[in-house]
Amino acid sequence: MTKEVSKKNFFATSASFREFMTIREQTEAIEKQILHPNACLSSASRGRERKEKEGEIRTCFQRDRDRIIHSKSFRRLKHKTQVFLAPKGDHYRTRLTHTLEVSQIARTIARALRLNEDLTEAIALGHDLGHTPFGHAGEDILREIYPGGFAHYKQSLRVVELLERKGRGLNLTFEVKDGILKHSKGQGKILSKRRSDESLEGQIVRVSDVIAYVNHDLDDAMRAGVLKRSDMPSEFFSIGDTPAKRIDAMVKDVIYTSLSSELQDIKMSDDILNITYALRDFLYKNIYEGEVTKGEFKKARKVLLDLYNYYMEHTEEVFREFPKDIIAKENKGRMVCDFIAGMTDRYALMMYEKHFLPQPWKVF
Repeated sequence: MTKEVSKKNFFATSASFREFMTIREQTEAIEKQILHPNACLSSASRGRERKEKEGEIRTCFQRDRDRIIHSKSFRRLKHKTQVFLAPKGDHYRTRLTHTLEVSQIARTIARALRLNEDLTEAIALGHDLGHTPFGHAGEDILREIYPGGFAHYKQSLRVVELLERKGRGLNLTFEVKDGILKHSKGQGKILSKRRSDESLEGQIVRVSDVIAYVNHDLDDAMRAGVLKRSDMPSEFFSIGDTPAKRIDAMVKDVIYTSLSSELQDIKMSDDILNITYALRDFLYKNIYEGEVTKGEFKKARKVLLDLYNYYMEHTEEVFREFPKDIIAKENKGRMVCDFIAGMTDRYALMMYEKHFLPQPWKVF
């Protein structure tokens, strides 16, 4: 029996069983029929730390995606810096729009490769929940001043495991949490051989994150006048002279290169991977660690350092934001770090103004 006939028979016979199957179970059955053998099936999830009854309509990964979208930390991303601190223009990326662009790229790749799109989307939407105010500058500052160190990908996991829903966390599946924890690569390898406990869907988000930011951060830098087209090496334009064309070329390359290796890993061709590395290195040198950014970094450092020291001396203001069971388990430095990491840019500036700048007298 051919695969096509098998599929036809499945959809024909499944109709007679629908009255005995929930919509979730039907979706899980369809996944088994149409997804790649190396895809992560919803029905094969390793589950949640706290067991829950399965839903009637949504698969476990669909439920995770929706929990992330409805979380407070996801909503706060709209007022967190991507690269440029408090930009006045309406068209600069924020941490939220970055997340949405990563999600779109990742879903395109997952669908083309017949991998689990719901899992991919959930990881993509949750991958930056732990980012600080003031972008990577804020992360560097907290890493410096908090004795336990700080990394946004670990903080993202902490958000979904503990900080959301008043200390109960979102209770996400293992696969989504693993993808969130392993998405970050900093200046390390963009892609590496997949580990036995790592999903292809998680690898997709990892590469999609890079594809998104090397293109949109370059676009924002040109919009801000920090970079000119003439500043950039000509090799960057060999795969496209606009962000849209470069993203299209990179996405297609990931899809076709991964397919050529029988989908054991998510891969890029050497040529496209080298250009991606060159773009990333160029951005680090000229934008992330450039002179313009360094000037703003110094200002952000003072704001967060002063706030950290203030809240270490006034922990009662932090404690109001956390349930008693978290307060009993955590040291105050960790909680102050959580509190500051969760701030939006504007909230951090508002708290700085409240605590360190003279306030107008109220006249009655």
